[in-house]
Amino acid sequence: MSTDESSLQGPAQASDSDAMLVERTVAGDQKAFELLVVKYQRRIQRLIGRMVRDVDLVEDIAQETFIRAYRALAQFRGEAQFYTWLYRIAVNTAKKALMELKRDPTVSENSFKSGDDDETSPLENELTSSETPEAVLAGKEIAQMVNAAMEALPEELRQAITLREIEGLSYEEISEAMNCPIGTVRSRIFRAREAISARIKPLLENQSGKRW
Repeated sequence: MSTDESSLQGPAQASDSDAMLVERTVAGDQKAFELLVVKYQRRIQRLIGRMVRDVDLVEDIAQETFIRAYRALAQFRGEAQFYTWLYRIAVNTAKKALMELKRDPTVSENSFKSGDDDETSPLENELTSSETPEAVLAGKEIAQMVNAAMEALPEELRQAITLREIEGLSYEEISEAMNCPIGTVRSRIFRAREAISARIKPLLENQSGKRW
């Protein structure tokens, strides 16, 4: 199974596939869980990479996430999509690791460079839509500013905007992943967007005043 298979399936088809693999795993088929790991490993690593500054910890936390998921799989009832449930475990595992190490979560330096070619975020699409050298340079400046703005966000706002804008989850899925009401999710995403916009607005106004 391809790592990016989930990106080639519709939501319902991917969900059905996941449910079948979960059932097989619970029934004792370890190969089925290996397929789930292959399917979501890179996405989980990217998510963790946006929460943890120390890139050396990302793989360890991702591994711990899948270990915890495997142990708790019998408790998965299918009320949420599997990857939403898995994301919640990843977020909680990263938080636990950071608390133990007494390190503050932050956006990693390469967080906007680690995505797959076929999983480019809407934000990245906007920043790379023009191919002129000047526009590419401007896009890089804006990307750096966005990265800095996200790094400055409180943890809960950063998680919400990451799940929405980078991972493409719905408000309902983010509510499940972050274990909070959907109204809280909307508020966090709105506040995150406002904060990021305030940081990059001067740069955008400066760029708009230039003639290329």
